[in-house]
Amino acid sequence: MKKTVLLTLLCLLLSGSLYAQIENLDKIEWRKVERDSLPAKIDSLLAENYVPHTQPTDDQYRVVTNRFWHNWWVYGDLGLHTFRGDWSGNGKFKETLSPDFTIGVGKWFTPGFGIKAQFGMGNSRGFTEVWTPYAIGSENAPMHQSDGTPYWKMKTKWWDINANVVLNLSRILYAWEGYGSDERFNQVLLSLGIGGVHHYDNPQGDWCKNPIYTADGRAEFYGDPHNEWYGNVELQYSRFFTKAKAWSLDVKLRGRFYETHYDLSPIAGRRWDYNLGLSVGATYYIKQRGWERCTPGEEINYFINVPAPVPVIQDCPEYRTFTFYIFYPNNYSGRNDAPVVADADVHSMDYLAGGIFTQKKFKNNSAVASRLKSGASLRSLKIEDVPTEKATFTENPTGVVRGYEMSKQPLSLDMNTDDMQQFENVTGYYYAPIYEADKTWCYRIDNETRTQTLLSLDNYKETTSYSLNAHAGLSTVRENMPLEEGTTLFSFADVYAALVGDEGYISQFSDGQAVEAIRDILENGQILHVQAEGLATSQDNYTGENAEAVGLDRNRTLSHYRAFSAIKWLRESGKFNGLKQGDFSINVLSEPIGQVDDKSTRGLKAKLNRCARITIKYIK
Repeated sequence: MKKTVLLTLLCLLLSGSLYAQIENLDKIEWRKVERDSLPAKIDSLLAENYVPHTQPTDDQYRVVTNRFWHNWWVYGDLGLHTFRGDWSGNGKFKETLSPDFTIGVGKWFTPGFGIKAQFGMGNSRGFTEVWTPYAIGSENAPMHQSDGTPYWKMKTKWWDINANVVLNLSRILYAWEGYGSDERFNQVLLSLGIGGVHHYDNPQGDWCKNPIYTADGRAEFYGDPHNEWYGNVELQYSRFFTKAKAWSLDVKLRGRFYETHYDLSPIAGRRWDYNLGLSVGATYYIKQRGWERCTPGEEINYFINVPAPVPVIQDCPEYRTFTFYIFYPNNYSGRNDAPVVADADVHSMDYLAGGIFTQKKFKNNSAVASRLKSGASLRSLKIEDVPTEKATFTENPTGVVRGYEMSKQPLSLDMNTDDMQQFENVTGYYYAPIYEADKTWCYRIDNETRTQTLLSLDNYKETTSYSLNAHAGLSTVRENMPLEEGTTLFSFADVYAALVGDEGYISQFSDGQAVEAIRDILENGQILHVQAEGLATSQDNYTGENAEAVGLDRNRTLSHYRAFSAIKWLRESGKFNGLKQGDFSINVLSEPIGQVDDKSTRGLKAKLNRCARITIKYIK
């Protein structure tokens, strides 16, 4: 009886403490604090919120801008233009053509917006019916039209400078493609600007000493003929030939538009005189050439975060935690796949749960069949993504292993003729690896990491599996990975089945009781906070300048995106709708790297350190 009374009193005290906090929610100030400054009693009720020093972005149209001296380019081109003035139609078109050349320098501020300044030289040729300083020949020896109207050839030499706003229409419409991407080899740019032109050659001498005389004998002056303003318009097509996109071959359609007295005509026969031309040139883009989508910071920020109000309950609530790990293939984080990129065909979590090989296929079946028959290489053939499906499918007619670290068999498939043909007979397409130069990746990787070189050719293929993502691998995970005292450990397969469905293929790798336990927490508990921590291995093969720093940055980026992909999947699952954005956090550590001495990316230690750890705190 005494124990019952004491327990009841304890519940009332705890409930009173919770209600006191709920009533004062509107008075709490969210502020950054040091972890050591949190009082012990408060700390037990508060969640940690780790915020990157620089906030990441999941929008493909957003990038992190660079420093001023990044993203510059220089260029030059040669061209041919026609001058169109008041009387350009008096003679043959070819006699209005003249060469010109241009050099310039520019800078991109974003993938779609930049500025440039350029210098050009050339001359303008045409015809005039009024004797001006630009007329060629003798004033007393004109040419005549069929109706007897006299006219002369004209020519003026010039140089000019102009400043332009530059719009990369390809990247404005389709976004920045990322470093080393095989997209956007063809780009279209539009330049709009204003410039000044200087005429430095007057065949008939100084204009001020040679005015134009009208029919009634009056001398007329039309301003300084040496200098004038003009508008510049350019439409440019650029073709890149390497993924580095350091050089481009450019074709430009250019117009320079002047007021009608450019050719010194004393009448406004046309509103504008203009040079319209076509040029061919080249552009060199100086490093740094691209942008980052986000910059994970090295600083850990702690913010006071009060749990959401809980309903009145009769039983004493308990603060609990469950954890699960998501293990990823080498050089894969899901950043290029849905849900990180909207409307993508490949879903990163569906790929880990039930994906096939690299989730790629060859586009041309007949070309593959022909080369398999002749023994020729498949490397040059085009490949494309195969859309993923939920891992709840009930039939697997191909009989191949699906999902990463689910079964005891590895994800990678053999590229032999018999296996590929047997697969095509069932699915209607040939599965494909990811080719990059002399590398053949046999598991899915991020676009940003496909150019990296591994120490051994064996590392491009999965040859072992420990079922780390399946319920059967929990004992291995528990023995090797850190786990807070009192927390419940589930597998990725268990959580996937609880969120998506526990039938079909995924049910082979999940545990029914674990799935029901997770569903009970989500339906009947009060979720307080969801935190993801990313981890990557210390393995890196870059040997160039600042190799250690480059390798650390690569792996830090991978670890961040592994955590980010997991958080985004959970948020979009529909099972955490009661939480606010601040209730999800990514733990951005300064050194989120697991030390691995083994050179193989297929060993247990390497696989364990390519993961995201998700911790969910709740009341139940």
